[in-house]
Amino acid sequence: MSTTISRLLVANRGEIAARIIRTCRTLGIETVAVYSDADRDAAFVQLADVSVAIGGEAPADSYLRSDVIVAAATQAGADAVHPGYGFLSENAEFAQSVIDAGLVFVGPRPQTIAAMGSKIEAKRLMADAGVPVLPSAELDGLDDAAVQAAIDGVGYPAMIKASAGGGGRGMRIVSDPSDVLEAVAGARREADAAFGDGTLFAERYVAPSRYVEVQIFGDHDGNVVHFHERECSLQRRHQKVIEEAPSPSLDPTTRTALHEAAVRAGSALGYVNAGTVEFLLAPAVGAGSPEFFFLEVNTRLQVEHPVTEAILGVDLVALQLAVASGGALPDQAAIGAPRGHAIEARLYAEDPAAGFRPSIGELRSFAIGGPAHAAVRVDSGLAGGGVVSRHYDPMVAKVIAHAGSRDGAARQLAGALRQATIDGLVTNRALLVRTLQHPEFLDGRADSAFFERNDPAALGAPLVDGPDVAWYAAAAALAVQAYRRSTDRHTAGVSSGFRTVPTGPQRIALVDPAGHEHRVSYRF
Repeated sequence: MSTTISRLLVANRGEIAARIIRTCRTLGIETVAVYSDADRDAAFVQLADVSVAIGGEAPADSYLRSDVIVAAATQAGADAVHPGYGFLSENAEFAQSVIDAGLVFVGPRPQTIAAMGSKIEAKRLMADAGVPVLPSAELDGLDDAAVQAAIDGVGYPAMIKASAGGGGRGMRIVSDPSDVLEAVAGARREADAAFGDGTLFAERYVAPSRYVEVQIFGDHDGNVVHFHERECSLQRRHQKVIEEAPSPSLDPTTRTALHEAAVRAGSALGYVNAGTVEFLLAPAVGAGSPEFFFLEVNTRLQVEHPVTEAILGVDLVALQLAVASGGALPDQAAIGAPRGHAIEARLYAEDPAAGFRPSIGELRSFAIGGPAHAAVRVDSGLAGGGVVSRHYDPMVAKVIAHAGSRDGAARQLAGALRQATIDGLVTNRALLVRTLQHPEFLDGRADSAFFERNDPAALGAPLVDGPDVAWYAAAAALAVQAYRRSTDRHTAGVSSGFRTVPTGPQRIALVDPAGHEHRVSYRF
């Protein structure tokens, strides 16, 4: 099979849409953006060669409308569709509808997506392929007594999970047998509401643990290779915060075994295009190597793919397009060993001090680092500013640093974030900086319980404290004065700060994100 992709529709929005469009430009492939009413003026829409409106503001009225998106692709003369991540990216019916329309779907085969969309089916397939899996039990169709017995058999603590979907929804951790039935009922309600499927299973919960994933690729000739691993242990509410490559948690023996298990998983699925095999890494016992267990296969490009690109010097989106066109993969040996270390931080418009409440509205100004951090990569759907909508994920940007060492990458990334210009919304910037500078992280000891041991509210407190607060308050007061002066249309001819009583200072009261008031007096 050989196909030429000349015009690609990106069935997504924000930073991933912009990132795919940039690669297409380097390859000479025209792009089509689809956009909701809320994204009419978004940066990714302006980047594309062609744009098509697809409906209302909510995802259900726009980016989740597979029929409308396929129609847009046909209308715009696209010959291929890239789903990005999220929305319809792991929807087998959408992938099939793209193919049925005579278009190329840039991703795995629909049957692979369907098989991996069920975590229960995925565990069965992986166990048959010899990939280690955690003890588990299916809960569908069981009465209360049988559910209790099944989870007792798995052992405590246990994790109750939705078979469909992810993102932390439909999940409960149970440590006490008396809490089982209530937890199962709550997880089932949440899974049914989020995914339209209340099917649950339980597996042994290992904590503290680490999350390590392997990037795999398959082609149409049956070849499956890996592009090394990433570690994603730093999570809050099952959402990744900081990712890195290579993993600091693996010894050479475990690393080789992990890569081989991931390739075995891909081969068992007849995998085509990009995918990620996620594993849970249990703590080592004594002087032995840590054990690892299969968690799931993400049948799409991952949010954190830039760290892999950084350490291998590869463009994974370009490789996706090549494979979708019928191209062959490089041999495993040609991929080579990782070069240096890369770390990615997810900058969100959210307030860690308020339970990570989203910060919605206009981001008036946004820029990462300065001349000293020119090498830091920033993937964002906001070009210097924009609107963070209540309808979508509040991610502002992914910020990626690559250096010769892990410590160097951490310092570079923390420095770029600390010097970032972010005006208009509260973000998790301070939490990211303090985490990157934390001894646990720098020593490679940070695991899935990091944000349980370290209070996110304390990590997310303003980076400016002590006597520096007064200087920043003074700078902010003068900035307000300059803005007011620049927009003054009535007394432009009067000198700034004019007073009938010359000795009287100008005064302003400013309130910081924590609610503290700062009174500033100044005179020109």
